[in-house]
Amino acid sequence: MNKICIIGVGLIGGSFAAGLKKANKVASIVGFGRDENNLAKAKELNIIDEYTLDIAKALDGADLVLIATPVNSFKAILEMIKPHVNEKMIITDVGSTKGSIVQIAKQVFGHMPENFIPAHPIAGKERSGVEAADATLFNHRRVIITPGKNANTQAVVTVSDLWESVGAKIEIMNEIKHDDLLAMTSHLPHMLAFSLMDYLISSNPEACKYAAGGFKDFSRIASSDAVMWRDICINNSDQIVKHIEGYQKSLDKVANLIKNQQPKELEKLFLDAKSARDSWLKD
Repeated sequence: MNKICIIGVGLIGGSFAAGLKKANKVASIVGFGRDENNLAKAKELNIIDEYTLDIAKALDGADLVLIATPVNSFKAILEMIKPHVNEKMIITDVGSTKGSIVQIAKQVFGHMPENFIPAHPIAGKERSGVEAADATLFNHRRVIITPGKNANTQAVVTVSDLWESVGAKIEIMNEIKHDDLLAMTSHLPHMLAFSLMDYLISSNPEACKYAAGGFKDFSRIASSDAVMWRDICINNSDQIVKHIEGYQKSLDKVANLIKNQQPKELEKLFLDAKSARDSWLKD
């Protein structure tokens, strides 16, 4: 591939660029964004080859554009790039929600463009920003691709090949299944970590001083980017609320077992949970 444009050179966009450079898959990677200091830092770190604040220049001659910004920015970004994309240019993204992105694309373009191939890498860190970019971030990590029914087959192959070149394992599904699964496995755990910290702050601000390793492990993802997670909640609200309410039922079950002094039932619940997690770790 001759040229790729990355809009939003942060942790995910920067790691994708770094991985592609390591794999020698692209001749030139250009970064675009609003923060020139961030883009200059990305170039200094050799994550991108060049940068510009001019979207027309950024997309001129690009084979592919990757949107790696918070989901709530997508409508403005698609409207911005619309005059500069053509049928040969592939559009893709790294958003944590897919249904809302499909709807936004249809609003902006009037239909889902066949060269727009949504994707979501299941990887990240609690740190954000281009300084945290890592060429190996996607090694052995799943990337879910959710092409529309009218998607260009070669565009899907190209996007898959790029992700595989940075070490990812590809899985294809529709956007509805994606949003439900990720609400359970990613969005819900983040809500639990954020709400746990909120509970401690409101109940006893001094409590954190007495927390040990288990609390540190469990609460780690509460250090994640607040703007990104705000956008995820707004754009996948139905599924997230559904699973929060489902999880509340599980908490009620545990609370009742404790309240009613049922040690055998508690032990079985804990053993089943341990077995499920141990099995997952072996996969």
